Amino acid sequence: MQLILISGLSGSGKSVALKALEDSGYFSVDNLPATLIPSLTQQLRSSEEKIAISVDARSAATIENLPGIIETLREQQIDCRVIFLDANAESLARRFSETRRPHPLAGTFNGLAACIDEERRVLADIAELGHRIDTSELGPNVLRGWIKDLLDIDRSRITLCFQSFGFKHGIPLDADFVFDVRFLPNPFYDPKLRPLTGKDAEVIAFLRDDLNVAHLIDDIASFLLRWLPAFVRDNRAALTVAIGCTGGQHRSVYISNELAERFGSQQQVLVRHRELKPA
Repeated sequence: MQLILISGLSGSGKSVALKALEDSGYFSVDNLPATLIPSLTQQLRSSEEKIAISVDARSAATIENLPGIIETLREQQIDCRVIFLDANAESLARRFSETRRPHPLAGTFNGLAACIDEERRVLADIAELGHRIDTSELGPNVLRGWIKDLLDIDRSRITLCFQSFGFKHGIPLDADFVFDVRFLPNPFYDPKLRPLTGKDAEVIAFLRDDLNVAHLIDDIASFLLRWLPAFVRDNRAALTVAIGCTGGQHRSVYISNELAERFGSQQQVLVRHRELKPA
């Protein structure tokens, strides 16, 4: 049996993620108290191979039991994975305003900001249990794609995720390492390259002509090669390396792709470009 637990802040996209899993053939359950997860998996073990369960702060009274429950399920040879969705306060406030839905903790705490802070505190330990995704700048279609990418990942191996982003849109909350590449030559200032991205041949050629770009890629790769084994020994599920330029269109995209290609033959790799619109 494969069990995927979706958790995260209200408004971060848990419903989108759960629906993406349901569309991929998972038996889905929303807002299940954590203490009921073991009995549900036992009941469904003979009939369902893939289950997705959403657990969040609405089940605050039982969520502190989740780390122990996950450990027990894994001892029972259940492939239990955790995906934690996060977003910054500004994005969450905007989403609640757009949907006109009250925060689940609104009856207990005064004001949306207080509700978000309390929910983040309650879920802090859960965020460290699995693969964390910052959805602040993500649309539903992009999030659905990222969730489906995770379904093909081998949980027994660490996942090395290279994520490009633009500093003007904020640093990703899910980043384990952040590398600032804004000092490199910027294709944006070439009118012919401005409408392109780091995936296009003309931009790739522009950046490959600069030795500093190559040296930086070598330095980041050397750093990761040295310290990645330590994260493996620590049983980390994923390591997110965020590469940031100004707008997240050219330099960060190119360098993320180059690093992914370099590590792809040895490690389990994902590539994400936060600021690029899906094709």
